[in-house]
Amino acid sequence: MKYPRSIQNLIEMFSKLPTVGPKTAERYVFYLLKQNSEELQKFAQSIAELKENIRICEKCFSVSESSPCEVCSSSNRDKNTICVVSNTRDMISIESTRNYNGVYHILGGVLNAIEGIKPEELNIKKLLERIQKDNIKEAILALSPTLEGETTSMYLAKILRPLNIKITRLAKGLPMGSDLEYADEITITNALNNRNAL
Repeated sequence: MKYPRSIQNLIEMFSKLPTVGPKTAERYVFYLLKQNSEELQKFAQSIAELKENIRICEKCFSVSESSPCEVCSSSNRDKNTICVVSNTRDMISIESTRNYNGVYHILGGVLNAIEGIKPEELNIKKLLERIQKDNIKEAILALSPTLEGETTSMYLAKILRPLNIKITRLAKGLPMGSDLEYADEITITNALNNRNAL
């Protein structure tokens, strides 16, 4: 026996989401079936408004309700320091620390030879233009410590060096709460190389 077409259609739609398989999609659909009509209407409205109310910031390329975004339009931000991140989620993670007061630049991904993501497909050219135009003094490369993130950081460092700005990156090492015995060699090496005085 098959599910009714409306249920099957929704399962197929949820299955298209990242990391959502058919069984998880099925659970989502049956969860929604238990909700009252008002909740379902709010859910549908939120999805419908997603594209209508969201903009891409003309300066940093973050997802926002306005362009320029709240960070780029703020007069309280340090406009001489730019933090380069892969996506808006990474920007939000850094903002949540409340320890950074500069501006951002969203690359829109990282270099990935397997997936065919080359420099021209990212916002790298716009980053170079922005650094020169806005008189940026420091670029912080805040990309994830994956193979693709490291490759992108090395590429950016190479092309930013001729601009004579300070190029830094986030420190690497052991995360809080981790056990040394389970850490890989690269993580331990980075922790040793980036150790701090007490």
